[in-house]
Amino acid sequence: MTFRPLIAALVAGGLVLPALAQEPAAPPPAQEPPQPEAPKEASPPRPIRNAPSPRALEFAAYIFSAVNVCGYQLGTAEFEALLAKQNTKLADVSPRGPFGNRVMGIFTLMSNQMNLNRERSCLAVAGEYGPEGNVAKNVLLPPGTREAPPAPDSSGAKPAQP
Repeated sequence: MTFRPLIAALVAGGLVLPALAQEPAAPPPAQEPPQPEAPKEASPPRPIRNAPSPRALEFAAYIFSAVNVCGYQLGTAEFEALLAKQNTKLADVSPRGPFGNRVMGIFTLMSNQMNLNRERSCLAVAGEYGPEGNVAKNVLLPPGTREAPPAPDSSGAKPAQP
């Protein structure tokens, strides 16, 4: 009966002695008290690396809204040129592009606003980006107008006739 407490004391001592043999560790560094976090709504959104500027997204949504509400045709080459000036690609702002959701959100708001006063909105957009636009020409073409046909081949070969 006396062996059990003695064995228990030896086992406990064997576990404690290696811990005591180690040098005392340096005290942990003083930690600053945690700062209360600002509400998520108050902090500005972090910019996404290589993301188009908000102005480029708004511009794309504006042009898409004009096409939707007024029935204009999109002059793709001119539109891409204006996007390129803003360091943005058409593939980025298209509805299936990486920033398409943002553009579509802005597009919805702009389309609804343009629909409230359709005639004046369509005239204003045509004055800015239409064939005689004062901002850029031929970004928006009148309804039923096709874009300029591609230049004929310089090889001299005639296209096949039906």
